[in-house]
Order: sequence, then C-alpha cells, then structure tokens
Amino acid sequence: MLRINADFSCLEGTNCFCAPESAERIRRNVAELPLHAFHDIGTGDYHYVSLFWLERIREPFSLVLFDHHPDDQPGAFGDGLLSCGGWVALARRLPLLRSDVWVRDAADFPALQRLPEGPVYLSIDLDVLSPDYARTDWDQGAMRLGELLSALRAIAAAHPVLGVDLCGGLTPEKGASPADEALNARTGEAVWQVFADL
Repeated sequence: MLRINADFSCLEGTNCFCAPESAERIRRNVAELPLHAFHDIGTGDYHYVSLFWLERIREPFSLVLFDHHPDDQPGAFGDGLLSCGGWVALARRLPLLRSDVWVRDAADFPALQRLPEGPVYLSIDLDVLSPDYARTDWDQGAMRLGELLSALRAIAAAHPVLGVDLCGGLTPEKGASPADEALNARTGEAVWQVFADL
C-alpha cells in the first residue's frame, strides 16, 4: 500500500472547520489520488478529510475509527460547515456505509470481531494513544502502540482494506519539540508498516 501525503492544511478555511468552497477544492484534489493507500492527513484539526475518502468508496463497507474522541457531534453551525468533531455523523449518512465501529481503548476491541464481512476503511487518530507513543494537542487516550498495531493487523487479516488514513500529532507551530516530532514519526511509520504490503 502506497503512503501518500494528503495534508490540505495549506488551504484557507480548513482549520477545524471546513468552508464549503474549501471542501470542494479538497474533494477535487482527493479525486486525483488513490483511494487504496495510506493517507497522511495532518493534525487532528483536519480529521474531517476522512469523509472525502469515504465518499469515493463504491461498494458496501465498514468504517473503523481509532480515536479518543467520537467525532460525531452535531455541527456547531448546522450541517453546512464540516468539522473535525462532526464528520462521522455525516459519514453515517453515506448509503454504502454498512457499519461503523469506534475504538477508544482496548476494551472496545471485542466490537471489531462483530464487524460485518467485507471491506473496511480505517481511520486512525494518534490521540487514541498514550502520550508515551504520540504527542498531540488534544486530550489523549491510554492505548499502547502494541495494542493498536495488533488490532490493525487483526482487521487487515480478516477484511479487505480499502484505504487507511492517519491524523494527529503536534506541529512546531503548536509547540512540538524535535523529540515530539520524532516520536510521532516513529509511531506513524510503525502504523504504516502494518499496511505496507497490502
């Protein structure tokens, strides 16, 4: 599986909330990139970019979300403005989405065994991990990296993987130290390696 940079944070009107005109620009860009890939989408402020990948899927599928936050909150400004905290609620309206599973910690892993047969799309926010394994600017969970990798391997062994995206992590603009960036890079590499040969 190819690893590609799908970070659109350079566009105006995209930080945490995505203005409609920016959303259309991102959709056009996403349309030119492979769906079956490992997409690096930037910090958690841009997790809503996952929705644009899901919109491209043309067969029934399940979404597996590894995230410390549910990302299915009602929009603060109604449905007109896509946000990093509400994109899952919109994804649930996609006609081909059969099921979605939110994994916040290891206690949620049994739900993965109840996924329907068929393909999955995986969306991973580094904030699901303990600060020992990733540094983000959001409240973080307590999952260990080994737990996450084991869960991802089990999913990939049981289901065709349509695509994967990864977000989270501090940027220098938000106070990331070189050590923070190095830790996040190592963790991102470890996650990608699960899918590198798919």
